[in-house]
Amino acid sequence: MTPFRNDQITWPKRAVVTAGMPYGNKSLHFGHVGGVFVPADCFARFLRDRIGAENVRFVSGTDCFGSPIEEGYRKEVESGDFEGTIEDYVQRNHDRQKKTLDSYDISLDIYEGSGLGHCAQTHKDVTDRVIRRLYEKGYLQLESTLQFYDTQEHMFLNGRQVVGHCPVQGCKSDKAYADECDLGHQYDSVDLINPISSVSGTVPEMREVKNWYFDLPGLASVVRDYTARMEADPQVRPIVTKTISEFLVPPIIYIKVELFDHYKEIAATLPEHEYREPAKGKQSFELEFASIDQRDQARDILSQAGIRFRTGKALVPFRISGNVEWGVPVPEIEGVEGLTVWVWPESLWAPISFTVACNDALGLSRPEWRSFWCNKEAMVYQFIGQDNLYFYGVAQPALFAALSKGDGAPSDPEEGSLQQTKLIANHHILFGDKKASSSSDVKPPSADELLDYYTAEQLRAHFLALALDQKSVGFKPKVFDPDPEKRADTRVADPVLKEGALLTKVFNRLARSCLYEAKNNFEGYMPLGAVSTEVAKQVRTTMMKYDELMYRVDLHSVMSLMDDFIRYANKYWSSNIKVAQQNEDEDARRQTLVDSFYLLRIATLLMHPVVPCGTEKICDYMNFDFEEFFSWNYDFESMEELCSANEINEQRHRVRDLPPRTDFFKFHPSQVKNKEK
Repeated sequence: MTPFRNDQITWPKRAVVTAGMPYGNKSLHFGHVGGVFVPADCFARFLRDRIGAENVRFVSGTDCFGSPIEEGYRKEVESGDFEGTIEDYVQRNHDRQKKTLDSYDISLDIYEGSGLGHCAQTHKDVTDRVIRRLYEKGYLQLESTLQFYDTQEHMFLNGRQVVGHCPVQGCKSDKAYADECDLGHQYDSVDLINPISSVSGTVPEMREVKNWYFDLPGLASVVRDYTARMEADPQVRPIVTKTISEFLVPPIIYIKVELFDHYKEIAATLPEHEYREPAKGKQSFELEFASIDQRDQARDILSQAGIRFRTGKALVPFRISGNVEWGVPVPEIEGVEGLTVWVWPESLWAPISFTVACNDALGLSRPEWRSFWCNKEAMVYQFIGQDNLYFYGVAQPALFAALSKGDGAPSDPEEGSLQQTKLIANHHILFGDKKASSSSDVKPPSADELLDYYTAEQLRAHFLALALDQKSVGFKPKVFDPDPEKRADTRVADPVLKEGALLTKVFNRLARSCLYEAKNNFEGYMPLGAVSTEVAKQVRTTMMKYDELMYRVDLHSVMSLMDDFIRYANKYWSSNIKVAQQNEDEDARRQTLVDSFYLLRIATLLMHPVVPCGTEKICDYMNFDFEEFFSWNYDFESMEELCSANEINEQRHRVRDLPPRTDFFKFHPSQVKNKEK
């Protein structure tokens, strides 16, 4: 067989696809599924077809640690809604997440948890090696910092147990935690505005603790080089490099203009800095410093002088450890013990742990994970939401470079070192026209609730068509419209069913037409022969475009392309079979079926990543082996390349008998009931 080729594209020989890690404190939000898991699954399925399933690892798991889990557990225990250990709590939520993902046909090679099952020990081992290597290479520093302490409850507070206003200039988030706001901005805890303990409702005080920090500012050149390469990469979306670049700026402090006189009084005591007048329309002037240390010195002086200020985005030391009990242990170094790894750093290398655990389950050797993560002919594609770009696009490249072989931190790691990943970032999937939130007046549906009204394949097709790669897009299921009149109005179409109609009407019709024609007029056989020139040209053009769109992970354009192609195939069948029947031309009838089965094969192959169950059912009735049928290792000139020598000699291939009114893509039962009404 001759593999299909597109000379404009080079696919990796091996690939890892990740889909983030949902926190272990809740069931899956529809945004988790529609915004990350479905796109990641579509791409992973495509890669399996394109480069071979054995060369792909699709990994994810529950994020078992971190303050959201601890806080969720505390609240449920206090309210009497849960009994058991925190591990029991995470396991319950993990099981719910796994069930939901299975319901949406998410084909993960592994979905365990950073603190559950075999992955727990694997992740602990990987974490131990990572921390020790970072320390040995000189990238970790032990620093005394201040942490919030609840004097009423006599406890240190974790990140999610403190809520205030984000101190980053220009950010309006009032849902900011100890050192990170809900929009992904990072800052020092002491800068949080109006902090309140969510445990007692009191104002916490700051007490000194010791933690390990990674020298992120010292690796700024790595992040800049990484960003430059990403800007030139057609697979990387503009939001990725735009967001990363916002952090590659000098350390700046912003002060309101009305405090200028106070600033002038102490300006001489500040470290050397550049003063800049307020930009047009702005209410703050700027102080730019040469380093984070100088900015922090200035911050202390300004605080002592009672001058309020805000800091800008900049590279700051990246915290590695914390002092919460529920977490992955930090190895004892320099006599410091009892620390656990902060959830964000360990979640960055958790996909490596999942890959190792997945290979363990396959009976492969431990070092085999390197052929996926450290080989220059391999690639890691990380599907994430835009809020997490600081961690994956700023901290991760620096961490991976620091862990690379040799001295220093090369921006282009050598063979055998951790290779930098491709970030596939999606914008927000909104509910209606607002960011989905469980605390809003109109509660968004859970991923599970959606399946009470839509099939998984209808939802998969719709999510992929939303163009989240370009902007935040509203998800507007009619059955959840807050206006009861709109819900009841049969003249108002349901936006979620737009792509589903292509499946339940057009694609179904094409598949049934071919199989019923073979049954009724060709003795249950698919006729074989040369494909018409027009059809062959249409297929070649479509496949080349599809390959290019998948390379760019332009999934909404894939959906548009397939809409055109499936409608073309269905129209080709309808028009040509009608002419053949009218003219009683058996040769034309046979050629139409040869062409239409070929078009059906291509449509089924290309839609396989989008709607796997229905397409595999088509393949089954066409009577081909799944592994062969869904492989790109053909030249796609005719159906004969899938058939045996005897079938080619006889110029026909047996298909399965299709019962009357068989659907490959079904309506949801609720939709059938509504039609009957």
